[in-house]
Amino acid sequence: MKIIIAKRAGFCFGVKRAIDMAFEAAETKKGHVRTLGPIIHNPQVIEQLSSRGVKPVDTIEDNIEVMLIRTHGIPAPLYDELQNKGIEVLDATCPFVKKAQQYAKLLKDEGYQVIILGDKDHPEVKGILSYAGEDAIVVKDVSEIDKISKKVGIVVQTTQPVDALKKLISRVIETAKEVKVYNTICNSTALRLKETEELAKETDVMLVIGGKNSANTKQLARLCESIGVQTHHIETAEELEPEWFSAAETVGITAGASTPDWIITEVVERLRTIK
Repeated sequence: MKIIIAKRAGFCFGVKRAIDMAFEAAETKKGHVRTLGPIIHNPQVIEQLSSRGVKPVDTIEDNIEVMLIRTHGIPAPLYDELQNKGIEVLDATCPFVKKAQQYAKLLKDEGYQVIILGDKDHPEVKGILSYAGEDAIVVKDVSEIDKISKKVGIVVQTTQPVDALKKLISRVIETAKEVKVYNTICNSTALRLKETEELAKETDVMLVIGGKNSANTKQLARLCESIGVQTHHIETAEELEPEWFSAAETVGITAGASTPDWIITEVVERLRTIK
């Protein structure tokens, strides 16, 4: 059985930067670091960091000494609250997410109604929305657009597909007289999707490795399924079932941006014992 691993499987630049900051903080701050929500959507990495004293919390408590801002960023009011409480802030917000926040604020300040393409429940989108003004809206699909202003600005959750942005623009220009678009899709995401699509067309089975709550990992799995290849979204090697590969000659592996190399390696090693 041939195993092909996508070149861009695993940590993206922003996630690697955040994880490096977290492990460094674990050494230098000695157990006093907290993150507002999980730093990335990967349970195994969260467990590793928690064992070293970098633990997620749901609220900002007065006894917190150091807060590490996760890759997805946080809403502006929470950032202000941290500063007002005198809590040391280590900002690991992905630079691409930070750019989306800045563009949302710029559009608001210039008088545009901001439309954010993305998942309204995702922490990244919640953060961007906090900079976008009271009339801003979040849409996942063009069908969700109802009444919009004549002057519209668009920013995008960094992990959205380019096709979704194209559809949104086409819909918005039917109504708005002035449209300003900042394509804040992370290039790494687009390349990962393209590479995964090409790999899925050449394999009998696709394994998509990453957190079950990871938006970009679920997107990779949906893409593979849409191509028609047998697809399995897993978090660890323990989930592999030998019968998945009984008739497979080629297995492709891709992984979400929050998946560490060691988990990918464990999956490959387990695969090699199956067939």
